[in-house]
Amino acid sequence: MENLDTGLLLMLVGMITVFAILLIVIYLGKLLITLVNKFAPEEVVPVKKASGGPAPIPPHVLAAITAAVNVVTHNKGKVVKVERKN
Repeated sequence: MENLDTGLLLMLVGMITVFAILLIVIYLGKLLITLVNKFAPEEVVPVKKASGGPAPIPPHVLAAITAAVNVVTHNKGKVVKVERKN
């Protein structure tokens, strides 16, 4: 019975130690993120616009996209905007 008590006590101490170390890691990580965001913010790079604008999407492609959305959403979805990604 003494071995069982010792084993349970050792398990409890180990679990509490792991929990405390994980809490320390979490809060130090949050502190590090806060400090980095405060003292070294990310630079904002202006987006360059294309001179001619994007090419229009052909009507048959737009119709296919709309049909696919209707099938997937059972005619409850709506296509609001379609953009071409370069």
